[in-house]
Order: sequence, then structure tokens, then C-alpha cells
Amino acid sequence: MDRRDLLRAFGAAAALTLLPRDAQAAWTRVARSPGAPLRALSAAEGAQIGALADVILPRTDSPGATDVGVVAWVDLVVADYYRDEERKQFLEGLAAIDALAQGATAGAGAYAPSNAAKLIESLESGDRKEPAHRAWWRLKGLIVHGYFTSEPVQMKVLKVNITPGRFDGCAPVKAAPAKPAKTAKLGAHDHG
Repeated sequence: MDRRDLLRAFGAAAALTLLPRDAQAAWTRVARSPGAPLRALSAAEGAQIGALADVILPRTDSPGATDVGVVAWVDLVVADYYRDEERKQFLEGLAAIDALAQGATAGAGAYAPSNAAKLIESLESGDRKEPAHRAWWRLKGLIVHGYFTSEPVQMKVLKVNITPGRFDGCAPVKAAPAKPAKTAKLGAHDHG
């Protein structure tokens, strides 16, 4: 099983168990304002998240993370669902991740796919108590959750019917075959 299949399996489970109403509501809000400016994230932070998201979930025969709008979804979650302290810690963590990325590459192409992949390996093997590593695991969770709860992935990749059941108002109904009527047998004592 390759990484993408593993993430797909995890995402299928996560998409159906982790805050589905909130995720769907967030995606509905993102869809209502495509191309809207980021609110909680700076443009640089949005680009940073997009680069890391596309390393985790790149475009293949299915859409990649940025193709489905994960950056806008993460921005909305951070802006509207995080408390002020959580938002502050998350943004500080993104800055710590960026410092690691810039330091490892001397700023030249810090988020190019090969450099981003090395950064992710470093973040995943590090101490989760460190701000950058802690922020990475939170960010990764948001990216994976956002990706697998997005409508394109739900419908085209996971093939999940988000609204169970179906209504066919004009569905043909097959008539049941008529049953023969029972006739009463009259006996000799029934005549009167």
C-alpha cells in the first residue's frame, strides 16, 4: 500500500467521523466566496501551507490538496473556528516551520517539492514538544481532514454519497400481479 492509498483510507474514515457537519459547513462557506482573500493567514503563510499540502497530497489521477482549495479551508478554520490563543499558537508554529525551512535552504527555494519533502521528514521525526513540530502535526491534520472532506474528493475519489438515500419523485412503480379472488363454496347446509 503506498502513502496515497493509506491517506485515502485514513481520510475516508476521518471524513465520516471527525466533525462532518463543521467540515461541510466550512467547505460551503469556502465555496460561496472563491478567490476571497485569506483572513487568518498571510499570503506567504498560504503559499507555505499550499506547498506543504501538495507534497502530502500531490495531484495525480485525483486532484491535489491545493486543487480542492485546502488552503482556503485551513484559513477559514483558523479564522473562524480557532480561539484567539489557538490561532496565535498556530501562526507562531507556522513561523517556526518557516524558520526551519529557510534555515535548511538558506532561503533559496525553501518550499520547492524536494526541499519541502525533506522539511516534512524533519518535522515528523522531531520532538512534538517543539513549536514547529507541534504546529506541523496540527497543520497536517487540517490538510488531510480538509482534503478528504472536500466535495471533489468525497464525490470523485472516495465516491461517498454525502446525503444518504435518494429521492426519485417520478420513479416508475411496478404493479404487483393481481391475486385471484377467493370464492366462497356453498355447502348443502348453507342454502337456507
